[in-house]
Amino acid sequence: MTMDIRQASPHLSAGAGRGIARMDGMGKLSNKIALITGGTTGIGAATAARFQAEGARVIVTGSDPTTLQVAQQKMPRIEVIASEAADVAATKRLVETVKATHGRIDVLFVNAGISRFKPISMIDEAFFDAQFGINVRGAYFVMRHATEIMPDGGSIILTSSVSGALGVAGHTVYGATKAAVRSFGRSFARELVPRNIRVNTISPGPIETPIHAKAGMQPGEMASIAQQRVPLARMGQVEEVASVALFLASEDASYMTGGELFVDGGLVEL
Repeated sequence: MTMDIRQASPHLSAGAGRGIARMDGMGKLSNKIALITGGTTGIGAATAARFQAEGARVIVTGSDPTTLQVAQQKMPRIEVIASEAADVAATKRLVETVKATHGRIDVLFVNAGISRFKPISMIDEAFFDAQFGINVRGAYFVMRHATEIMPDGGSIILTSSVSGALGVAGHTVYGATKAAVRSFGRSFARELVPRNIRVNTISPGPIETPIHAKAGMQPGEMASIAQQRVPLARMGQVEEVASVALFLASEDASYMTGGELFVDGGLVEL
């Protein structure tokens, strides 16, 4: 069930220490309505704070009751909605809720996803279906429904991964889901050209987020891998990805659609 658990307060700043929202109407996303799926933690939460600070009215979604509650407390000016990304009916209700409250979606950041890693010999149907359900079906249908209420000239941003471009052991399912998301970025961009809706993809490398612990990695394990394999020899920060998302959402990227930006410390290209 889709449930609005928080109505934004008009007087408080968003995020943890990201600054006061611009109230002068001069922000890069002033008067925009932005929906971020998977926006209660990590990259999504950092992007929500950036969007709100640049004048957008931001709605974020999540499905974990604990992170929903924490997001509500940390981002008091941002609306937090409980919604299951893999549930197509819930996704449709989510878009209907946003339409009823705000009338439209100007910016959609499709960020909800899960990452689970296993060798081929250990993968079963449930493991496969869980990732494709959220990462692929969920991504497709939130775009499909959101474009119905998106004005011409809107922006869609997708979170893919370097795993969609690289062959990584243990990532056969996850990498395939992210390659599918990248494909959506191209095909949706082409189909939405007549409406001037720009669709672009961000493919992060190792970023310091809670997703690694959820995937079963030990503390410091990903940082050690990044130091060894990433040309910049470190993990990325969520704020670094949020800066790229802001660029793609704003008119700064007005001549860009169907593109992919790797935020990966040089992992793919170098």
